[in-house]
Amino acid sequence: MSFDGRAPPLRQLLLAGTGSAVRLEVLAQLDHHVVRCVAATPVQGLARGEAVRDTGAPLQVPVGPQVLGRVFNVFGETIDEGGALPAGQTRSILQPPPRLERQAVASEVLETGIKAIDVLSPLERGGKAGLFGGAGVGKTVLIAELIHHMAARHHGVSLFCGIGERSREAEEMVRDVREAGVADHTVLVFGQMNEPPGARFRVGHTALTMAEYFRDEAKQDVLLLIDNVFRFVQAGAEVSGLMGRLSSRMGYQPTMATELAELQERITSTADAAITAVQAVYVPADDFTDPAVVHAFGHLSASVVLSRERAAQGLYPAIDPLRSTSAMLTPIAVGERHERLAREVRQTLAIYEDLKDIIAMLGLEELSEEDQRVVGRARRLERYLTQPFFVTEQFTGKTGALVPLARALDDCERILAGEFSDVPEGRLYMIGSLDDAL
Repeated sequence: MSFDGRAPPLRQLLLAGTGSAVRLEVLAQLDHHVVRCVAATPVQGLARGEAVRDTGAPLQVPVGPQVLGRVFNVFGETIDEGGALPAGQTRSILQPPPRLERQAVASEVLETGIKAIDVLSPLERGGKAGLFGGAGVGKTVLIAELIHHMAARHHGVSLFCGIGERSREAEEMVRDVREAGVADHTVLVFGQMNEPPGARFRVGHTALTMAEYFRDEAKQDVLLLIDNVFRFVQAGAEVSGLMGRLSSRMGYQPTMATELAELQERITSTADAAITAVQAVYVPADDFTDPAVVHAFGHLSASVVLSRERAAQGLYPAIDPLRSTSAMLTPIAVGERHERLAREVRQTLAIYEDLKDIIAMLGLEELSEEDQRVVGRARRLERYLTQPFFVTEQFTGKTGALVPLARALDDCERILAGEFSDVPEGRLYMIGSLDDAL
């Protein structure tokens, strides 16, 4: 794309064509008059020789209280039935992260009401948590349940960002938010799977720009839910290929680490408020050594790993208690009792995991009495850590449950003490607190 005058700077928004203009972002300057761009809208009908207009700024999106309850695309345009937004404040989607001296250093646990997360991999207020799993293990369902649990109790703004979402998933998410009665405190931003890679690559920045307004200007905490970070990396790989760059390891773009950091480092706490992110991360072929997954791990304070094996056993949410971790699980952050109980739960489940092969070959009766007691507690803990979800009531027929952290810790302590050794383990499956089993 050539210009008679000086070429526009990098990341500038250009408009090409007539009518519904094609929107382009400058990604490279080939010389003083020629730039290479990526399209954020379909380019059908664009012809050689058509005029290109420089908007004079990067992509701008609306921010402020008027965005609450609405559904947006990457350009900040409403895509629901509510009509266009009134004129108001706008911001560039490309903002620097808060300076280091502005960032808060105190750690605080954010309670979710989901037992397996709160006990074994607690989330940090102002931190970043990842939900890792392959296809079909329950990442999107867990995100929807977090919206249901936390948006109603969360004294701030909830913002959902769909990167590479299927149209079906987007429609279900909008419906779930409205049925939960939290739409007035929620913003939804979608860059759907059928959109060009330029749109999917920038939709996360659009959502973060709206979230930063509530953190910095309105001084409100923001709960940011992203589904799916892998699609962001995937869109970046497509953009990199379109720009003619040589691919790096396993076909990913050579700039993947930088692009992911530009997005992730904007998610943080300040002295006034916090942006807390829960991000689904698709694991291709269940390979946790994939470069996209490895780079995402480095930015997170908590990692919730979803297991296909547990999903096959019907243990939902299919959270793997031995592979899920959290930087918050220390005596200083959560208290000595919580840290001790989480360690004992993991230890009990790890012993059971080691004994599974022996049980399969020789049977439970061949174990020592102590090992049999440990296996009994572990199987009851496995079933207790399942939980009926509100968003799946119509499929399971079970009423959803929300369990406070204090109650979940008490229940785990009772199971570890052997108090429920005489209760059939099936009665602990898909319940809220232990009172439901009794």
